[in-house]
Amino acid sequence: MHLNRKLILFWLAAVITVSACKSKKQDQQENQATEVKTVTAPSFNADSAYAYVARQVSFGPRVPNTDAHRRCGDYLVAALKAFGCEVTVQDFTATTYDNLKLNARNIIGSINPQASKRILLASHWDSRPFADQDSTATAKTKPVLGANDGASGVGVLLEMARTIQNAGTKPEVGIDFIFFDAEDWGNSELARDEYGGFCLGSQYWAANKHKPGYTAYYGVLLDMVGAKGATFLKEGNSMQYAPTVVNTIWETASRMGYNQYFVDTGQSGPAITDDHLPVNRVAKIPMIDIIHLNVSSGSFFDGWHTTGDGMENIDRSTLKAVGQVLLQTLYNEQ
Repeated sequence: MHLNRKLILFWLAAVITVSACKSKKQDQQENQATEVKTVTAPSFNADSAYAYVARQVSFGPRVPNTDAHRRCGDYLVAALKAFGCEVTVQDFTATTYDNLKLNARNIIGSINPQASKRILLASHWDSRPFADQDSTATAKTKPVLGANDGASGVGVLLEMARTIQNAGTKPEVGIDFIFFDAEDWGNSELARDEYGGFCLGSQYWAANKHKPGYTAYYGVLLDMVGAKGATFLKEGNSMQYAPTVVNTIWETASRMGYNQYFVDTGQSGPAITDDHLPVNRVAKIPMIDIIHLNVSSGSFFDGWHTTGDGMENIDRSTLKAVGQVLLQTLYNEQ
């Protein structure tokens, strides 16, 4: 009886030892299987992005059917071509909520156009024709310069395109930069469509993609991404249509030390009508919106839709945070 007990104890000890070894080996194998190979993205140059914002603003308000709008569009096409992107210009006529006809164009620049897995990055490049949020009646009829509301997102994307094309190592995915036109002519009080008269360029593109059968793994829209001390909440529609994309980008930002910009309050922020909605609803591409939303109020930046939306709003540190996080997100795609 005593001998049998010793044998049993010996057997139990052996089983526990083998089990522990197997468990340790399995853990190592699982860790190796789940370990993600990270590639350090090239540095995003905030001074260069700032210069691209300033160059757009130098044309004046980019209101459709104006000379400033035409000249800025030509500049964007030339810049993407200079970076070595495959450029597609999508001309279309947009009809506004008040029945005006706009000569508009979506501008698309593609990197690695043959890649089957693609990421879509977008911003609108037009500016609002009237500063309806201004404090004085006279100013309300003036066009908006749109340094932050429009030019900032385009400036970040231009610098991303330049950086990627000049980098020794490029992301393995294809990337499409789309500058949507005629986003900012809407009026939520008077328009009767589901977008409040906004998002004319993205609506057109979603129904008439620049390449037949085009699709993307996911998309990211930038809107008002250049103001000092900007905060980006997890926008409500983005969390409805593409929560995984939102969480991935916000987690990337946190790991990089940019969580003061990409704020996670633990709940969704306000749901915003923006260019990502037609892309989600019509084009069926999961797209999120990185947009300035104040943490306490959920409102936009102070100069929104006013004559005060000039270069004085633009901060290099904010441009850096957005551009660097997006670059790292792209380089994480394997």
